[in-house]
Amino acid sequence: MLTSGTVPSVNDLYRYRLTTAEILYRLPDYPKLLQSYLWQEMDVAPDFPRLTKFLDYWERNLDGRLHTVRIANAELVRPQEIAYAAHDFGYH
Repeated sequence: MLTSGTVPSVNDLYRYRLTTAEILYRLPDYPKLLQSYLWQEMDVAPDFPRLTKFLDYWERNLDGRLHTVRIANAELVRPQEIAYAAHDFGYH
């Protein structure tokens, strides 16, 4: 994991992904009702250390019991997605 003050390398950029977690939790006063919370952060797949730290904090300090956590992530650095045209057009 990167710490403040460190310069990320190219390999670090490939490891980090935009991670979104949809967290369903039970309302403390009405345990039969579920509430949704969206969490989004740059994290490292597949371990997700920042998400794991956040969920540990949630379970220790918040009253709403976790029901379900769904995770989605997207790579930030991808192979080139540009296709070159087969024709060349000239302009005046």
